[in-house]
Formats: sequence, C-alpha cells, structure tokens
Amino acid sequence: MSTSRRETKPRVRRDAESARALILEAAEKRLVSNGPAGIRLQEVAADVGVSHPTVLHHFGSREALVKAVCSRALASIHRQLIEAIEASSGDEAQLSAMLEAVFDALTKSGHGRVLMWLALEGEPFDSVDVRLADVVDATHVMRKAKRNEKGLKQKTREDTAHVVVLAALALLGSSVLGRTMLANAGLEGDDDAGARFRAWLTRVLLRHLDGE
Repeated sequence: MSTSRRETKPRVRRDAESARALILEAAEKRLVSNGPAGIRLQEVAADVGVSHPTVLHHFGSREALVKAVCSRALASIHRQLIEAIEASSGDEAQLSAMLEAVFDALTKSGHGRVLMWLALEGEPFDSVDVRLADVVDATHVMRKAKRNEKGLKQKTREDTAHVVVLAALALLGSSVLGRTMLANAGLEGDDDAGARFRAWLTRVLLRHLDGE
C-alpha cells in the first residue's frame, strides 16, 4: 500500500459546536508551532477529520479562523485576569500571582509568540471582543478602594491605564524575548532570572499604584 499520501483522520459527523471547537483547537496547535502563515485550511480540516468546505462554512476564510483562534486565547486570559483583579485587595502576593498567571498563559501555550506574529503581519484586533480597557477599569476600581482605605489622594484612570499597559507590554515582550534580553543585559537569562525580573516588576508597579 502506498504511504505517499498524507494520512488524515477519518471523517465523522459532529454537531456544529463540537466541529467548531475541534477546528479551533487544531488551528491553534498549528498557529503556535508555525505562526499565522502555517495555517492551511486543508491541513486543519485533515487534522480534525472534516472537509475543507466544512472549515469554510464555520469560519469563512483563513484570516477569520486565525482571528477566532487568537480571540479565544485572549478571552480566556482576559476572563481569568478580570476575575482575579475583582477578588484582589491589591497586595504584593496577589499582584505577583496575577503577573505569573498571565506570563504562563503567554509562554507555555505559545500565545505570546502568536500575538507577536499577528502584530508583525498587521493583523488588527479592534474587532476582537477582548478589551484591555476592561482590565484597566477593574484595576482602577481596586486601586481607588485601596487608596481610600489608606487615605491617599486618588489618581486618574489614565494613570492606572499607563500602569496596566506597562505591565502588558513587559509581560508580552518577556514571554518572547525575555531570556535573550536578560542574558544580553549581563543577567543569567534563565527561568530564575525571569522570575526575579517579574518580582521586581511587581514591586515597581505596586510602588506606583500605592505611592503618594
């Protein structure tokens, strides 16, 4: 028997929700491994065991599939972060845990690389239903309550937004380039060095959030 043809999963009937979820999972694996250019609808269809037209039926185009994969990943991170902020009193241990959770989501699943790839390809995210502004709003509510408790003067939402953007950029950049940049700066460039950087970042953010 010839083995020249690429083996594919046998096609089985699935309901629309199950088929869509399996297509997203298969596309995400290829996206993380190869970047947006590595997603080919025929190969994703073969991975799942559905036809190419089935993938098009659910997503319309390769570009829409890529955006749907990234949107799902961002939505998961976003939801967990909002819940953590709303349950937080803003102490150092809680902030550190939040930063570590976001960093792990960006690195272990490869989503940090995916976001970088999409940004370099000029992929707009204004239509993705995940807003950093929601994180800013939740953080600002927590910050206001904490500063009221301490009798400190309130800061503007814009100031809180700058803090959140700084943290997001630092975590995204370090998820892709952290080891290289730390080593280039004369630090060890290993997991421990990365953890020390994030601990330092936590203290910097807290000093600004809680400072006079």
